[in-house]
Amino acid sequence: MKRDEQALRALQAALAAEHAAVYGYGVVGGRIAEGRRAEARAAYDAHRARRDALAREVRGLGTEPVAASAAYALPFAVPDAPTAVRLAAELEDRVAGVYSDLVRATTGARRRDAAGALREAAVRAVRWRGGSVAFPGLAERAGTDTGEAGPSVSPPVSGTARPTV
Repeated sequence: MKRDEQALRALQAALAAEHAAVYGYGVVGGRIAEGRRAEARAAYDAHRARRDALAREVRGLGTEPVAASAAYALPFAVPDAPTAVRLAAELEDRVAGVYSDLVRATTGARRRDAAGALREAAVRAVRWRGGSVAFPGLAERAGTDTGEAGPSVSPPVSGTARPTV
């Protein structure tokens, strides 16, 4: 696969991850305790801004940006504030993983921007979790599986498959 094709696939995967993060932060915002609501709102806004910038970048390359899914399957139930915090950390870990792939697939300014997005996601994950991982964005180091293509598809729920957040 050509480097340009790899870069476009990684951009689209980052866009898909940002779509999922925006959705996920909608859930977080509905369950988070009052004291962390501003932090959740700031993360939501940051992911919306990244999503919009990635969509413009993909369009600028003459390609149609990947669309958001109508719904996403959460990795676990989020009935209360503590699990909302856990979901926020998980969202940031997954986004960091996808940006790690984008760093590997690109060069120049695009790589620098992806590294910045990876750093921001890692910092937000630390804030949510209260601790860090040795290699943010690297699933094999963190013990998570973000997948190179971004959000994965979960088993069918009510007869339809939904990408996971």
